[in-house]
Amino acid sequence: MTLRKLTAVASLLAAGLLAVTAPAVAAAPAKYPHAAAAQQFREAGVAWTSSGRCSDRNNRSCTSFEQINRTTVAGVIAFKRASRCAVTVTAGTEKGHQEGRYSHWNGYKVDVHVTPCVDRYIAGHFRYTGRRPGDGAKTYKSPAGNVYAREVARSGTHWDITYFNGNR
Repeated sequence: MTLRKLTAVASLLAAGLLAVTAPAVAAAPAKYPHAAAAQQFREAGVAWTSSGRCSDRNNRSCTSFEQINRTTVAGVIAFKRASRCAVTVTAGTEKGHQEGRYSHWNGYKVDVHVTPCVDRYIAGHFRYTGRRPGDGAKTYKSPAGNVYAREVARSGTHWDITYFNGNR
């Protein structure tokens, strides 16, 4: 850049007619401890189960909400309200799930019990996007961009839900 152009840019900056902004930095999602997330679910009428009857995040037999994203909890509650279905969470942030950025461990996913009401709502309100490579789960995408995958796993059939909430 020439000295003349640099001087012009400096003048515009000084006059407030040109702004220099830093690139947007994605902030880490806000998290809940287990007890706070459980309280939010309880107040909204969302149930949960644990095969181990525990909430230890480091025990794969437990159902834990430790370090779950606040937006994930809000997403489950919004789904329950919109669908008017009984919603039961069967997995949260505990060990034993596939790793990755948008994983259970990182607070983006929950598993939800399959019911006829939940099946009808997802199939009737979200866009079918095909079968997921690898496990063949039928996948649906909500208008908000969240992904609902009907998985058949050793632990049983369930909806594996990823709440991106604009984080992608």
